[in-house]
Amino acid sequence: MDLRIVFMGTPDFAVPALRILVENGYKIVGVITATDKYGGRGNKRLIESPVKKAAVELGIPVLQPPNLKDPTFIEALRNLHANLQIIVAFRMLPAAVWDMPELGTFNLHGSLLPKYRGAAPINWAIIRGEKETGVTSFFLQHEIDTGDMILQETLDISPNETAGDIHDRMMVLGANVVLKTVKKIQTNQVVTQKQDDTQATSAPKLFKDNCQIKFDLPGHDVHNFIRGLSPYPAAWSTWNGKNLKIIRTEWNESLATTNHAQPGQLRVTGKKRLEVATKDLWLPILELQLEGKKRMRVPDFLNGQKGVDESFLVLK
Repeated sequence: MDLRIVFMGTPDFAVPALRILVENGYKIVGVITATDKYGGRGNKRLIESPVKKAAVELGIPVLQPPNLKDPTFIEALRNLHANLQIIVAFRMLPAAVWDMPELGTFNLHGSLLPKYRGAAPINWAIIRGEKETGVTSFFLQHEIDTGDMILQETLDISPNETAGDIHDRMMVLGANVVLKTVKKIQTNQVVTQKQDDTQATSAPKLFKDNCQIKFDLPGHDVHNFIRGLSPYPAAWSTWNGKNLKIIRTEWNESLATTNHAQPGQLRVTGKKRLEVATKDLWLPILELQLEGKKRMRVPDFLNGQKGVDESFLVLK
């Protein structure tokens, strides 16, 4: 079966999936991505999405509709005569778009559905202490992330991996699952599986307000929260009225107990090691970022502080 594919995506995460399809000889008749925007210092630099940059490099026509329901865009999409659409890290689609191609529209989601439906599946899987996650390809239907599943593959999560680490490994795994899914559709070998809604969990969008660290929780939960938000949007606390992001902590099974220290208290040993008190243990901090400063490893951060001792800061 000859395929004419429209690919929809925006961030870096989607680029390997687009490239692997082209490398395997599939006809991508169009790419749909976010509109360009101005950013950088003074908002003077025009920023194009990673997917657009890849599409231009690959010689694929690009559409960037501000409104996916706009009749002009719908007509332009129809004129591409695609029989399959693929979604990787894009926004919600109206039915007029996802229901257009005869072979359907499938999405790649960064979790083992039905777990972690929503905008931030990688983050929430780590925050909740999961030991594995994965990717799922599924056909779109009206309710978000609820369609019939095509393929799933798993990915182990080690105790000190961050959301950024998993993101980078998952986008490679995801690209291969996209390719396998397309091959199954092309050869008419798809056998779908309905999702069990009773097993569904949510992965809502993250905002600054729900990224503040609660140090009165057990240390393992605090560690998972920090690494689940690293490097972006980053877990934060405050120090002397300034925002302090904690980018990376370290977990092992032999961390020292706090001996009734105040949650959020920090202690310094040897001017190179910084630990924060949680409900039950001292959690080592490896990397952080003070408001107005660049990200730093802890030894560099401590070198910039004067009069450092074990009471030099308490996080709130």
